[in-house]
Amino acid sequence: MTREQLEHVLRAASQIAAERDVLVIGSQSLLGSFTEDDLPHEATASMEADVAFFDDPGDAKADRVDGAIGELSGFHETFGYYAQGVSVTTAVLPAGWQDRVIPLATPGTAPGRGLCLDPHDCVISKLVANREKDLAFASALVRARLIDLDVLAARLETVAAHPLVLQHIRDWIATSREDPA
Repeated sequence: MTREQLEHVLRAASQIAAERDVLVIGSQSLLGSFTEDDLPHEATASMEADVAFFDDPGDAKADRVDGAIGELSGFHETFGYYAQGVSVTTAVLPAGWQDRVIPLATPGTAPGRGLCLDPHDCVISKLVANREKDLAFASALVRARLIDLDVLAARLETVAAHPLVLQHIRDWIATSREDPA
């Protein structure tokens, strides 16, 4: 996904949900901090943007977005990319993440704006998910020197997750320090 495509998703999601602020919590949140040219392929390969809303009781707004511009929708068939409406609690994130979101507000997002996860917070959520594609995503960002392992390690200590999950991530960070390739 490109930043221009993300802007299109944000514009549409904002209109569908009648909300200015659209939270981007998946890998495409990196497009709030970097252009697609700055990112490794693993960071932009997905054609879906996970979007959520802070004030969304029962995830009704996320469901409307998912139905209107989600996977297999007319929007998806027309443009080749789509939004997945999710709950704001979908991702496991470090404490204070809300204070670090990166606004993405351009003429292309109007009337809305994206609130994109800080790249380190995004990577923490991917490492907690621990899927093969998420580990490849995180490793690619470390290799590209877009992620600071010291920041990851510090933020990890504020994550509410099972101790074995946290230890697995600590081990991943240690291995990444030894062999960033």
